[in-house]
Amino acid sequence: MSMTEREALNALRAAFTAGVSGAAPDLTARQSALLLTVGLSAGPHTVRGLAAELDVSKPVISRAVDRLEALCLVRRVRDERDLRSVFIERTPAGSAFLRAMARPILGLGRTKPVKKAA
Repeated sequence: MSMTEREALNALRAAFTAGVSGAAPDLTARQSALLLTVGLSAGPHTVRGLAAELDVSKPVISRAVDRLEALCLVRRVRDERDLRSVFIERTPAGSAFLRAMARPILGLGRTKPVKKAA
């Protein structure tokens, strides 16, 4: 069973509304796309790879990662085999944020907002 355009947009609206109406971080579209990419596609993720996938510059990705890292939704991890390389991975709080984002799309209603980790 596939969704109509209207149903898809209403599901997206529900997810955004749930995200902005509580204490959850208010992410830009770019930050949301980055978090979704890191959360849903196989890694490891690098700034260069994310920039290519999202068709933006590396500095744009670095700024978005800075913000998501400040919110404890992603973290930078140094590659043990090549200390010059850094991987971007989601944190448990990032996973919880994505699950909370999915609930209204699935019709499961609102959940408690995801708060910034201490």
